[in-house]
Amino acid sequence: MKKRAFLVLLSFLLAIPLFGVNNTAKAATTFTDVGASHRAAKEIYYLAQGGIAQGASATEFGPNKRMTRAEAAALIGRALQLNGTKRVTSFKDVGSGMFASGYIQSAAEKGILSGYSDKTFHPYQEVTRGEMAVMISKAFGYEYGNTLSGAANALKSRGIAQGKTDGSFGASERIIRADFSVFLARAINPKFRLVENTVTFKDARWINVDSLNVRTGPNDAYPKVGAVKQDQQVKSAYKVGAWNYIQYGSIEGFVHGSYLRDTAEAKPAGVDPRIAKQVVVLDPGHGGRDSGATGFGIYEKNVVLDTGLKVNNLFKQTPFQVKMTRSTDKFVELRDRVSYAKSVGANTFISIHANAGGGTGSETYYYSAYKNPNVADSKLLATKIQNRLVAAWNLADRGVKNGNFHVIRENTMPAVLVELGFIDRKADNDKLRSDYWRNAAAKAIYLGTLDYYKAKGYEVDGLYDVVK
Repeated sequence: MKKRAFLVLLSFLLAIPLFGVNNTAKAATTFTDVGASHRAAKEIYYLAQGGIAQGASATEFGPNKRMTRAEAAALIGRALQLNGTKRVTSFKDVGSGMFASGYIQSAAEKGILSGYSDKTFHPYQEVTRGEMAVMISKAFGYEYGNTLSGAANALKSRGIAQGKTDGSFGASERIIRADFSVFLARAINPKFRLVENTVTFKDARWINVDSLNVRTGPNDAYPKVGAVKQDQQVKSAYKVGAWNYIQYGSIEGFVHGSYLRDTAEAKPAGVDPRIAKQVVVLDPGHGGRDSGATGFGIYEKNVVLDTGLKVNNLFKQTPFQVKMTRSTDKFVELRDRVSYAKSVGANTFISIHANAGGGTGSETYYYSAYKNPNVADSKLLATKIQNRLVAAWNLADRGVKNGNFHVIRENTMPAVLVELGFIDRKADNDKLRSDYWRNAAAKAIYLGTLDYYKAKGYEVDGLYDVVK
């Protein structure tokens, strides 16, 4: 294939929207120094497609440049969906403003990377092949006996790496960006490995949503290769961060682990039997022709739908009856959202939104009116969710407030409206657009609801484990 045709094809493949967030396709990723004939082209572009690998400059990947410890932390961190938010670290030579500070700290907290005895990390130190083998072994949970040779063998036995022509692994040799990308791509996706059938699909899982997309890589930027219906059994081989590499018939690929359960039975036992009669209605705001607020290229309607679906999946692993006013990108009138909640006999109603207007932080509303029988419970539910959301997202606490919004004013059950953050404020937007942080928000809403029911006298302790 000629280089021009190759790059045109790559542009098509890489122009894929992020599920639930962007309405426009991602910009195509091409590097002027990685053409069709480059030996690592397919692995580099596979990582770039998922936003895992980024260029050394605006137009070049720098395949022959040596990999630094900071760059390695960023690549592995993105692959595992670690929290990459720049922040203060435990290493005195990694400042909060450094591009990889968040990934370095996250990887250190998970034991994937470590510093030195003097509390330094040496972020710009070049990585050796042996160190690469240890990093990947730790990141993907390979047994390696805590030795360089053990890590090398772990990669070789899986078809991820091979020895040098002299029979050694070359553990002390500095590794370049192209080679590191090849090894990481092979660790993520066995389709790139040197030998076939290197993984075993042995762990049974069951689908917890109506239809679950199977993708070529471990995030929503990768293209869909198929879908599996609710309650179908799949077999999982391993995990890459929160994503499982699964097999379903002839389909192989990645699905998000939060949409899987470990048992064929969807409802766990040993909780308050009254919970099974409780109906929770989730209301992702806006939808369809109503995009809601916008900021930095993303739409509120997509952010809150994706978050709502994640909350929905958590509740589906419990005896709660969970319903959604919308589970697709469709427009629903405010009055119809209220009517739906009433028609299904909702006991609690949770509307999910993103704020705008130049502020920052999270806030939760309830409706307070004279003789409204739900004021106390609505305020309690709002308080529990707000406390969890602030703790999970670490944004400014804008508090629990009385709000005159249609969906909480007109409802006849405890009802709240959650404003996750400000879509037009960069710091808040970074979390709203992040799958990692939307998962955190979903867990906070779920846990806050459990806290509410616990405060109301329901036995729900057994349901907290769903988020683990």
